[in-house]
Order: sequence, then C-alpha cells, then structure tokens
Amino acid sequence: MKLSSVTSGKNNNYNLIRILAALAVLVGHSFALLKQPEPLGQDLGISLGSIAVDLFFIASGFLVTGSLLQRQNLQEYLLARALRIFPGLLVVLLLSVFVLGAVFTSLTLTAYYSHPQTYYYLHKCLTLVTGAAYYLPGVFESNPYKGAVNGSLWTMVYEVKMYIFLAIFWAVCRVSKNHGLLLFRRLILLLATGAGIFSLVHYFSSAEHSPADGLFFMFFSGAAYAVLKDKVQLSARLFWPLCLALLGSAMLNQQAFFLVYQVSLAYILFYLAYVPAGLIRKYNVLGDYSYGVYIYAFPVQQSLIALYPAISVAVLTLLSGAVTLMLAVLSWYLIEQPALAFKGRFVARRQSASSLAAHTAPPV
Repeated sequence: MKLSSVTSGKNNNYNLIRILAALAVLVGHSFALLKQPEPLGQDLGISLGSIAVDLFFIASGFLVTGSLLQRQNLQEYLLARALRIFPGLLVVLLLSVFVLGAVFTSLTLTAYYSHPQTYYYLHKCLTLVTGAAYYLPGVFESNPYKGAVNGSLWTMVYEVKMYIFLAIFWAVCRVSKNHGLLLFRRLILLLATGAGIFSLVHYFSSAEHSPADGLFFMFFSGAAYAVLKDKVQLSARLFWPLCLALLGSAMLNQQAFFLVYQVSLAYILFYLAYVPAGLIRKYNVLGDYSYGVYIYAFPVQQSLIALYPAISVAVLTLLSGAVTLMLAVLSWYLIEQPALAFKGRFVARRQSASSLAAHTAPPV
C-alpha cells in the first residue's frame, strides 16, 4: 500500500508508539541518573533513550510537514505547534520552580525565591528558542546526576528550532507563487539528504559533532517521507528484511548497526504506525500521554533519587513510571487536550470566515 493512502485521519498507531518511546526514555534515564551503564547503549553505541528520541523526531517531521503541505497555512501551523508544546510545558515549569524546587532546595525559601537563577530557569525553559536551563539553586545537589532538574528539555530546544526552520523555509519558498510548493518539496529532500550525509561523515570521522546533527537528519528524513508519501510503498517484503538487517548489524559491530539504523529507522516506524491494525488500534481510545510522560519523568526521577538515595534502577523505573504516568494523564485531560481544542475552534472560525467572505464578495 502507498503511504499516502493511509495517512488521512487518526486511525493509526502513533499514540501507542509515542507512549512506548516516552517510557523508553524514562527507562534509559533510570540508568543514566543513577550513573549506571545501560546494557543496550554499551552494545549498540546508542542508548534506548536516544533511539526513542529519534523516533519522536522522525514522526514529528513527518506529521508537521504533512500538515503544512495539506493546509498550506503558516498561521495555523505555528498556532498548532505552540499549543502542542507550551501549555503543558508552562505547567511543568511552574510546578518545578515553585513546588519541587521549594521542597528540594538546600537554601532557605527566602534565598531560593530571591535567587536570580530561579527565574532565569523559568523564562529560559519557557522560550526554548535560545536553549534551556537545567539548574535551580540548591536543588538535587547531592544526586548522582548532580543538579539537573529536567534534562529532557534539551531535545525540545532542537524540536522547536526545527519547527521554526520549517516555517522559514515555507515562507521563503512561498514567495514564488507559481513554483513555491515545488521549491519547498525539493528543499526538504535536499535538507534530508545533506543532513544524512553530514551525520554519516561525522560519525565515521574523528570530528566532534553536536547531538543536533542526528536529530536534524531524523526530523527532515520524516519530512522527506511526507513529501514523497505518494511514492513510498509500505510492504512487508521490505519491512522484514530491514528488521533482519538491523538485527544482523547489531550482532556485527556498532558501525554497521549505525549505518543500517540511519537508513532503515524511518521506514520501520511508518510501517508500524500504519500497517498493524485490529486490536492494537484500541489503544487510541485513550489519550496521548506521551508528551506528559516525556516532560515529567526526569524531575520525578530526580525527586525519587533525592528521597531514596539507595534506590535501584528497577525500583526507580517502576515508581517513577507510575507517578509520571499519573501526572501525564492529568496533563493531557486538564491542559493539553483543552489547548488542542482551542486550535480546532480557531481553524473552524477561520474557515467559516473565509467561506463567508467568498460568498459575499462582489462579482468580478
């Protein structure tokens, strides 16, 4: 089946894939925050959490680019991205600064609330465009992973930047009214190809590289699939050989695994997102709790480590998973879902106004 034939609507497996990826990040951080080696990371050269983040970026690149191509409205695109990211983020930041920080700081409350770093953390993390802050004064200073309040935010800095880059590319290309859409599609393909080559060259060379290198490729490879969805065939004849190649390369060496991983991950993700059906789709009756899990897990884990310094990886994973999932459910129903509903109302009003204007316009 063509990828384009299954992408309309929300009857897919993205919610399930995203929650599993968010929980994988939580598991990976249980090792990292206790300074314990993660078995998968040692064997493959890439951690479980990093694989999960790559999946997030591929899916994000595909979905937001597809939405932009379908609606072709930059205002709607920017509003949708802002409403998906910032309402939930604002709440977790306020809780982190004014509740968690106050509980765990080694400073007096007066010193903590008057410290400039307290409010720097809040405004820096809320914008994300220029980076994130990770430390609140006196908080988690005795933890093995000293001081970091919410290390997961580093990937969100890059995700927001990808959204902005995509918007800029769209705006620039659309200056050409006749060929703007074609230019945009070609630019996406060029960026994905260039980012892939850049990522491979840096991996196989001794040059230092930023974590953003791989994320840029993952995002724009997802975007490239959105551009090429009329040409991509989702087939078990390709899916299973790619899975076998990934497994075989993992048994060979880290370099072989990285190469196959870069080439195959996006296709494997889209196959799993759209082809398996039936009972697995029942998960969609639940909400999309993945974002809440992602933004709450790290501070929850750091809090548990501060309370129970001798906690094991297994116990930390189970306890933080339970607490984080509860917070994620509350975030979805009280914050994220109402914010997304506002986007729907905005789009409906805009379409209604456009329709009214078209019907009342004087004849030419």
